Amino acid sequence: MRIAYLDCFAGIAGDMCLGALADAGVPRAIFEEAVAAMNLGATLRFDKVDRSGISATKVDVMEGAFMADKPAPRYAPDDQATVEPHNWQAKTQHQHRLAHLHPHAEQDDVIEPQTHGDVHGRSLTVIRQLIQDSALATEVKALAIRTFELLGRSEAKIHNVPVDDIHFHEVGAVDAIMDIVAASAGIVYLKIDAWHSSAVNVGGGTVRCAHGVFPVPAPATADLLRGMPTYSAHIEKELVTPTGAALLRALSPGFGPQPAMSVEHIGYGAGTRNPADFPNVLRLSIGQSHTEAHALPWTPTSGGHAGGHSRHTASAQTVSVLETALDDATPQLLAWVSEQALRLGALDVMLTPVIMKKGRPGTMLTVLVNPEDTGKLEQMLLRETTTLGLRVRQDRRVCLDRGHTTVDTAYGTIRVKTGSLAGETLNAHPEFEDCRRVAEESDVPLKRVQAAAIAAYLNRSESETRS
Repeated sequence: MRIAYLDCFAGIAGDMCLGALADAGVPRAIFEEAVAAMNLGATLRFDKVDRSGISATKVDVMEGAFMADKPAPRYAPDDQATVEPHNWQAKTQHQHRLAHLHPHAEQDDVIEPQTHGDVHGRSLTVIRQLIQDSALATEVKALAIRTFELLGRSEAKIHNVPVDDIHFHEVGAVDAIMDIVAASAGIVYLKIDAWHSSAVNVGGGTVRCAHGVFPVPAPATADLLRGMPTYSAHIEKELVTPTGAALLRALSPGFGPQPAMSVEHIGYGAGTRNPADFPNVLRLSIGQSHTEAHALPWTPTSGGHAGGHSRHTASAQTVSVLETALDDATPQLLAWVSEQALRLGALDVMLTPVIMKKGRPGTMLTVLVNPEDTGKLEQMLLRETTTLGLRVRQDRRVCLDRGHTTVDTAYGTIRVKTGSLAGETLNAHPEFEDCRRVAEESDVPLKRVQAAAIAAYLNRSESETRS
C-alpha cells in the first residue's frame, strides 16, 4: 500500500503543502497545468530556500505585473517578507490577514486593505463554478471543491449564516484558489492509498481577524481542526492557516507517529517566515507501508517522478483486533467511542448486539487497527468506555487492491471506490459522502444519486471493454 506521512511540527499552510509536494517529486508541470486550467491570469514561482539550515521548496502564486526574469525577494529571518510592491505581487497563506467575511458584515468590522484584485471576495458558489468550468481533471475538481466546501461550512457555522452566503476574501483571492487547486492536482497525481499525519502544531499568540483579536488558532482554523490532535509549542506565531487546515481535513489522514513504512521520497515545503532555530517547513514522506515493504524487494530511488505505482496481487496484512463486551454503555457513548477510534487511525469499528451474563443485552465493540497503533487505541478504549479490560489479538487479512475513480452523473461528479485483483475490478461502490453531498445540492433522493453513479461507472466500464 502506498502511503504518505505529513510532519506538521511547524503547522501547515497552502503554500507549504505545494512546496512539500513539489519537493517530494511531483513534476512542476502538474501544478502549472492546474493553474493554467483555472484561467485566472496567475502563474507559479518555485524557489529553493533555507529554513534554519533545512533546504526547502517555496512556491508563490504570481499575479499582476510580474517580470519573469526578476529575482524573487529574499525572506528575512525577522518573519517579514521583503516585497517590491509594483513588480512582484505574491502573497502567502502562511500569514493570516482577513480570512473570510460574510456579506452581512457591519461597517465597523476590521477589514484590512486588499493589495490587488478580489476586493469583494468570491462566494462559495462562484468558486465552485470556476472550478467546475475549468479544464481540470475530474478528481482534481472534486478534491478542490471539497476543500472549499469545508472552508465554507466552518465559516457558515462561525457566522451563523447559510453556507452559500459566505464570501471568501483572502481565501477567495487568486493566490489562495491556486494554492488549493494546485495542491489538489499534486495530491491526485501521487495516487496515495492512505494519508497519515503527526499531531499539528498550531503555534501561539494572537491573530487579528475580521471581528477582533483571537488567540491562535483563528476561529475558522480551530473549527477545521476539530477532532484532530493539536498542540502549541516553540513559537508565538500562527502556524496553521484555514487553507492548510482545510486541505488536511479533506485528506482525512490517520493521526499518530509515522507508521512503519519504506520511505521513497521526502519533500520539505517552506513557509514564508524564517525564525531563528525553528525550521518553518512541512515535511512530506512517501513510500510503501510496512506490509508491502517487507514483501517487495527494495531498489534505490531518487528524486523526480513520484507518482504512479502498480500492484498485481491481493496484499496480506497483519492487523490487531481489540474487543470488549459492554452491557452498561449508552448508544451515545458507543457512537462517540467509534468516532474517536476512527480518528486515531482505526481501520474499522464494529458494534455487534450480544447477550451477556444474566441475560443482559449488550454490545460487542470490535476495533481493527494497524499493529503500531495498538497502544494508543488500547488507552483510548480503556479511558472512554465502561470496560474493565480488553481482548487483543493479531489476525491476518487479505485485501484487494483499492483505488478510486470518478464518474460524471446528471447530478454531479462522484468518486467510486474500486477493489481489484490482478488488474480485474471485482468490486465498485460510489463514495457515500460524495453521493450525500450531491443529493443535498441537487435536492434529489440519495438512492437515485447512488444508482446514477453505479450506472455511469458500468457504462464507462462497458465502453472501455468494447474499445
